[in-house]
Amino acid sequence: MFRPCIDLHQGKVKQIVGGTLSDHEAGLKTNFVSTHPPEYFAELYRQDQLQGGHVIMLGPGNEPAALAALRAFPGGLQLGGGIHPGNAKPFLDAGASHIIVTSYVFREGALDQNRLSEMVQTVGKNRLVLDLSCRIRNNHYWVVTDRWQKFTSLSVSAVVLRELSHHCGEFLIHAVDVEGLCRGVDLNLVRLLGEHSPIPSTYAGGASSLEDFQAVESAGQGRVDLTIGSALDLFGGTGVRYTELVEFNRKLMAARRHSTPSKT
Repeated sequence: MFRPCIDLHQGKVKQIVGGTLSDHEAGLKTNFVSTHPPEYFAELYRQDQLQGGHVIMLGPGNEPAALAALRAFPGGLQLGGGIHPGNAKPFLDAGASHIIVTSYVFREGALDQNRLSEMVQTVGKNRLVLDLSCRIRNNHYWVVTDRWQKFTSLSVSAVVLRELSHHCGEFLIHAVDVEGLCRGVDLNLVRLLGEHSPIPSTYAGGASSLEDFQAVESAGQGRVDLTIGSALDLFGGTGVRYTELVEFNRKLMAARRHSTPSKT
């Protein structure tokens, strides 16, 4: 299934090369800056019935823009970026369907079980999405935090996916090494999610065509959803037309419903 996105940076909708995001603007590489406000995209997703997309606040100063998007599509969008127990509830009250969290549940590069439990208590397990965005090091996928710049000691593995599934309703995973490059998806990561994630998971990073959509559907065994950003014409890309993607998604969802055995 296609999961739309609204990436916010300095209050504007942008597409950024993931590996260049840091505290310093000098090395930032931006693929696209929209002239439309975030609520324009949220309303579009609402009209096309695209549930479960995510709004990501990349750095400070994005709260007003995020709230505008959530109010344009109440209950249809997830919200992440700098979220912690102290600020989660206002976003839920504003219409976020789920809260996405990464950095807060890590401390000094390790998963902090107390902080994870605190987020579960604040948000509720079923409304919590764990962002396990990762980069490759020594042939393993390691979760990265703080705008994808800091490696943690947590690897994305079958054991970790099973364990963390007891504490959240979904996973969101950006393949940071290919994020924003439009050079193809990391199918090894997609296969890992398809085989071992017990709960819904969304992959993002590198998708540049409808063929990539089909490849993720196949490699993920129909169990991994996909976000396409920089390649989409909606965000200045040339690889995928939004209208084609919406139609392809509708056919895919209809096929899934048709193939699901009826309960008697």
